This record gives sequence, C-alpha cells and structure tokens, in this order.
Amino acid sequence: MTTTGEERAEVPPPGVGPWWWGRTRSAVLDLSLGVVSALECGVEGVRFAGDAGIPVAAGVVFGLLAGAVLVLRRRWPITVVLVSIAVLPAQMGFLLGIVGLYTLAASELPRRIIASLAGMSFVGTLIVTFVWMRQGVDRGDLSLGDWVVPFASVTTALGVTAPPLLLGLYVGARRRLMESLRERADSLERELQLLAERAEERAEWARGEERTRIAREMHDVVAHRVSLMVVHAAALQAVARKDPEKAVKNAALVGDMGRQALTELREMLGVLRSGGVERVQRAVVPLAAVGAAAAAAADRERVGGEEPAAEGPCLSELEELIGQSAAAGMVVDLSVEGESRSYAPQVEQTAFRVVQEALTNVHKHAAGAKTHVRLAHRVSEIAMQVENEPPPELSSASAARLPSGGNGLVGMKERVSALGGVFVSGPTDAGGFRVSAVIPAV
Repeated sequence: MTTTGEERAEVPPPGVGPWWWGRTRSAVLDLSLGVVSALECGVEGVRFAGDAGIPVAAGVVFGLLAGAVLVLRRRWPITVVLVSIAVLPAQMGFLLGIVGLYTLAASELPRRIIASLAGMSFVGTLIVTFVWMRQGVDRGDLSLGDWVVPFASVTTALGVTAPPLLLGLYVGARRRLMESLRERADSLERELQLLAERAEERAEWARGEERTRIAREMHDVVAHRVSLMVVHAAALQAVARKDPEKAVKNAALVGDMGRQALTELREMLGVLRSGGVERVQRAVVPLAAVGAAAAAAADRERVGGEEPAAEGPCLSELEELIGQSAAAGMVVDLSVEGESRSYAPQVEQTAFRVVQEALTNVHKHAAGAKTHVRLAHRVSEIAMQVENEPPPELSSASAARLPSGGNGLVGMKERVSALGGVFVSGPTDAGGFRVSAVIPAV
C-alpha cells in the first residue's frame, strides 16, 4: 500500500540535496548545466569584448557570471530568463535562454507571467537576429535577399523560443497530473481504510448481537425446562415415601422434561455448528465483502429480520406449556380474547417465549402462587399478560431453591423491542408480579 500524503510529508525523501534542491541528482545536474553555460558565455565574452571595445578579461568575466546564473534555475526561474534576455544583445547565453525558458514553463508560476517572459525572449531573439543578419548583409559578409533576413529572423526566434516553452508546458502539466493522481490515490486509500475500519466495527457489532441472541435462546430453552425439572425433583423428594405412585409420576415427568430439554439443546447446537461451518467458509472472503455482509445482517437484525426464521415454538403449543406448569403444582388460569389466527414466526416465537419466561420466573420466585395468563388477539397486534398472586408463605416447592441469573426480564424486553413492541413488568399492588407485552402483528 502507498503512503498517504501526510505521512509522505513527514518522511524526508531519500538523498536530500543541499540548499533548495530536493535531491542530490538535481543539484549535480544544475551545477553541470551552470558550468557548461558559464564556459559558453565565457567563450562568447571574448567576441563581445572585441565588439564593445573593452578588455578581454572583462568580457570573459561577464560571460562567466552571466552563464553561471543557470545554477539558480529551480529557485528563481524568472531571474534566469531575465538574465538571458539581457545578454541577448551580446550574442551569448544560448543554453541559458533555452534551459531558462524550459524551467519557467515547467514551473508553477501563473501563465500570464510565463507568456510575458516568453514573448520578451521571442522579441529579443528576433531583434538581435535581425540586426546581426542585417549588419552582415550591409558589410557584405552575407549575400541574402531582402526577404530572407526577416524570414530567417522569425524562424530563428521561433526555433529558439517555441520548443523549450512547449516542452516545459508539457512536463509541468504531466507533473501536476501525476501529483493530482497521487493525491487522489492517497485520498482513496484513506477512504478505504475508513471503510475497512467501519466494516470491522459493523462486523463486531453484528457478532455481539449474534452472541446476545444465542445467549437469549439458550436461556429460554434451558431455564424453563430445568426449572420445571427442579420443581418436580423437589416434589418427588417430598412425596417419595408418602405417595409412591405420585413419586413415580413425578419421576416420569422429570424424565420427559429432561429429554425435551436435551432435544431442544441438540437442535440449537446443530444450528450453531452449521453456522460455524459457514463462518469458516466465509473467512476467505475479502474484508469489504465481510463488512457488507455484516452490515446487511445488522440492518436485518435492526428491522426485526427479513429472512425466514428458524423453526421454533408457536402459540399453538401454549396450552402444552401451561399444562407442564400445572403438572408441576402451579395453579394456572389461561384466558384467550379475540379470534385466534396465525402470525409471523418471529411474532409467535416471541409471544411464546414471553409467556414461558414469565412462568419460569413464577416457579423461581413465587412457587405455589396462582397465575393468570391472558392472551388477546387484536386487529393489528397481539397482547399477552402473565400475572401471579402473592406466593403462600409455606410451600413444598419453595425448597427447590431455584437460582436466578437476572437475564429473563432483559431477554424478554429485547425480544419484544426488536419487533417494535412494548414490554412492561413490575410488582402489583396485591404483592404479586405482572409481565405485559404488546407486539405488532406485522
């Protein structure tokens, strides 16, 4: 993966050069060009000294100083171009002018400045070439027609000015394009990094929700069956010697409930095991696909789930559930209002689990108390209420000492809220306890 722009700015590039050069290679190139340009201008300074009538040493020194300005082309390109224009009348600085124009065009300076300096260089080269050729024709050194002098002047000026200018503009545009692409790549990398982190968070959230759901299912499956088994075992211990027939009956009930609990646990473990295989197969999927799948699963969980739910209890098994509690010694009264009809699997499972957990809590905390179970089928919702009276002070079932993890009410509220329903629980004025829930039918 590439390094982001901020990180690249903090890490110095390899081979940092001296002064204003970013790399040592750039410094060596500019120094070499400066030496070549100084030598060129120094040689041309001999002729300039003869034409100007000044000492040769002065002309050579002038040429060396003018040509050496090319070393500054990356730092001050405008100065280099201005110096090349200034030494045009002395007929020196050919390399200085070409390299200076190229550097100017490739720089980040405004286009108007580049155009102005390029125009000045073109005009200066045109005038100097025209004057030089005209003087040659007048002296007889050149035998050219009148039309050849301006044509050759314009051609020479274009040949000296246009190629370095166009090449510099192309290189500058390409450099800016590469920098823009690099910045876009860095931005895309940061966005992908954020998306990957968000996908990890969503996947972790989905895993947490799945763990909570599994824990709730395990609690609902185990708590009720085991609670009834403990109650029957306590009753069996109490009547084993007094009423052998009842003891045998209670022992049979304990065995049946144990087998039912094992069957439900085996089914749930089978689902978990198959889910584990799917997770292993999905482990080879890229992170983005995992994040998308986790996000989709999380959205389905939030809206109550759109996929078909696994097989589970339904309202038709409610009478059997109440019969099991009655067999354990609880006095249970069931009343149903409205016309019974079928609901979505999630709705029926949630309604069944609410009644089941409420009865389990009565076994745990109010053994022997009379309990009223009310179920109401309404137009757009289904309502249920489980209310128990105060428990008797002495009860044979109270010796069971059923433990409580404190997760029953929480699980019921989570189930009902996930379907958009309302859950309320609390003690009654008479000293009992009431659990009420209303779940939308759709």
